[in-house]
Parts: sequence; structure tokens; C-alpha cells
Amino acid sequence: MSSSDGRPAHRSLVAILSGAGISTDSGIPDYRGPKGLWRRDPEAEKLVTYDTYMADPEIRRRSWRMRQESPAFRARPNAAHEAVARLERSGTPVRVITQNVDGLHQLAGMPARKVLELHGTAREVTCTRCHARSSMARALERVAGGEPDPACLVCGGILKSATVMFGERLDPRVLGEALGVAKAAEVFFAVGTTLQVQPAASLAGVAAEHGARLVIVNADPTPYDALAAEVVREPIGTALPRLLDALG
Repeated sequence: MSSSDGRPAHRSLVAILSGAGISTDSGIPDYRGPKGLWRRDPEAEKLVTYDTYMADPEIRRRSWRMRQESPAFRARPNAAHEAVARLERSGTPVRVITQNVDGLHQLAGMPARKVLELHGTAREVTCTRCHARSSMARALERVAGGEPDPACLVCGGILKSATVMFGERLDPRVLGEALGVAKAAEVFFAVGTTLQVQPAASLAGVAAEHGARLVIVNADPTPYDALAAEVVREPIGTALPRLLDALG
């Protein structure tokens, strides 16, 4: 539908692209920041690289130990996650596109069908052979019980977290839905993301090109700041609730 002057009709959809920065207040460190995992332990990248993971049983055993120690499974939603869910409950059409795998948007109350997880979820595991899925909690119970590299209970194949590892492609269906959301949004928030990892980062540009008001909430500059109607450098835990509560 278009207005009389040929421009797209008013759209009320609010889209939120969230990156690691939205979850740091929940105790989950980012990956690329000054204290990020890749800075502290460059070898850790091997644990989430698909070809290495599949070829090396010791890498898999280390990966399972890393999952056991991950703060993501103890983390709780923070004020920013809660503000997003609160906006959705107010009746405003909201869609979340997240680069995170922690599931905190859903724990905060966002309906799962309104959250697009570009990089999958760490709360489930998948078999690399038969693609059966089951809970990460159950897999970690098996590790704690003495299985350092638990195999699929259906076919005996190698299990991995249901996340997109380095060397794997994003799910084209999820990416396609994310592009549709970016094109349809009236307001597009990019929150806690460096906007450097493609193709996720390009969604900010797509939204701006299709007429959305782009708002970037991030501590550091991003490649898309020049396209933004507003750039906010304040802490996400205080800035995002203020911005979203004003919308709601």
C-alpha cells in the first residue's frame, strides 16, 4: 500500500537487531571487545570452527568443557531484554533479529516466533548426521556423567550445539525472514553490535534504504553510523529502556 504521493504507507513495525553488547549486563562477555573471548584466548576460535570440530575429537572434548563452563546457561535477562519484551506486550509490532545464541530475549518474555536467531541457539544440540535436535541441558548432563564427547542417541553421529559455527552458512530461511523484517520496519534499532559481521550487519543498511529510521545503540563507532538518524553511546541497560519505553 502507498500514500497519495507514492511513498510507502505508514508502517508501525519496530525491528531490533541485537548483538553481544545487549547481553554483557547479564554476565555474558562479548567475543571481539577488549575483554572478548577471541582477545583473551585466540585458540578458542578453533572450538567453534566446523571443520576442526568435526575432524578432531580433542577439540570436541574441549568444546564440551567450554559449554559446561559457559555463563550463558546461568545468565538472566537484563533491563534491555526486558524493555524489548515490554514494548511487545504494549501492543507495538516488534520483531527481534539477534546475533546472540543465549536465548535471553525469549526468557525475558518475547514470543519465540517473534525472535529470529541468525546464529542459532546454544540451548539445543543437533546431530551432524541425522539432524535430530535435543536440549543442551541433557547433553551437558551426559558430559557431567562421564561422556566427554556425547554421541547422538538416535544414530550415533557427532553432536554439536545448534549454533552456526565458523565455516557454516546461516539458515537461508531465517536470513530471508530477517531481510523481510528489515525492509518492512518503520524503526530499526541496532543494539550492542559492531555491525561488522556480515550478512547480519547489512540488515541495518537494508532497513535505512527502505525508509526505516535507523537508531544505533553501541559503545563504539560502527560502519553504519552515517546512515543512522540517531547514534547513542550511553550504556545499553539504561539507553534502550528509555528509547523503547518512549515508543510504547
